Parts: sequence; structure tokens; C-alpha cells
Amino acid sequence: MFENLTERQMAVYEFIRDKIRNRGYGPTVREIGKEFDIASPNGVVCHLKALERKGIITRESNLSRAIQLAAEPVEFRGLPLIGQIAAGVLHEAVEQDERVDFAAMFDPHKKNLFVLRVRGDSMIDDHISDGDYVVIHKQRTARKGQIVAAITDEGEATLKRWFPEKNRIRLEPANSNMKPIYVKNARVLGAVVGVVRRV
Repeated sequence: MFENLTERQMAVYEFIRDKIRNRGYGPTVREIGKEFDIASPNGVVCHLKALERKGIITRESNLSRAIQLAAEPVEFRGLPLIGQIAAGVLHEAVEQDERVDFAAMFDPHKKNLFVLRVRGDSMIDDHISDGDYVVIHKQRTARKGQIVAAITDEGEATLKRWFPEKNRIRLEPANSNMKPIYVKNARVLGAVVGVVRRV
């Protein structure tokens, strides 16, 4: 497997493996670019795609840090905390570098679950408050009215109820003091399957 790698690809792989083994999560595209003096993010992505094609790594398309070692998988305890999400006005999702241990409530070996920390109070009528954690089931579609983590074409993420309409999508808060957000395009990252109150 490794004999098919170029010298640079092997170096990139070893950097990824080192970060996963010693830090617990893979590097970002920016970190790889900085380490190997690759100015363009596309240059880094080309290396990652080559490693993926050769069966050395796997990547989750929507999750910035979700590089896995295909050749030597690592089991983690807990679910990946991949960022913060707005439960209020839209804002850019922020990367986090942690894992959250909800093993007593959710099976940590389910690869289709991840955790987001809630920021804002637009979902308080659904008992989701600022600072809580939401456990998300990764999926691309949602039922009308389902609470989802959604991302717009501008890359802004929010936690709202999902209502597709004729020429737009209504992202409905659960707070009587707030108005819905209307967007032309948005995609579902996943649906809420659990809420863990931060105490």
C-alpha cells in the first residue's frame, strides 16, 4: 500500500498520522499547507485526494477535521465535537478540537453521530439553550419541521426547524421573540437526536 506513495505523499501521511495519534484529531488543510509550505489549499486537497484514492486515508466531505487513517484505524472514546452552531442569528461555524464523552447515552462507535455546542437562544422553546450540546445524526435530508443543523451556500451554520417552501427554505426558531430566517439555498448537515444540558 505505502510503496505506491510519492515521497511528498508519504510525508503528508506521516504528518496526518502524527496529529491523529498524538493530538486525537487530524490536521486542517491550513495546517498541512503551513507544514509543507503549500500556498494553495487546492494543492493540499490534491495530496489528500491522492492519499484517499490509494486507500491510505478516508475523509468526511462536510467535516473539516474528519480525516481518518484507513490503513490503521484509531478508536476514540466519545463523539467528535466538530464546532459551535448558532441558535440565533447566522454566523460562521467555528472549529473545535475536542471530543465529548456521552458514551452512557449514545453509542460512540456510531460513525454517523457528532456533537455541536449551541450558541444563542433561538431554540429555547424547544429546551435547547446557549451552552448546551446537541447530538446530531449525520444525514442530508430532513422531515418538515425537524430540528436540523443546516448550512447555507455562504457557509454559515445554524440550528433551526427545517421548512422547505416553494422557492426558499424557512429556518424557523423556537423562540417567540425571533423571526424565521429565509434562504434560497441551504443543506442539511444532520438532525438533532439528543440534547445534553451543560451544567
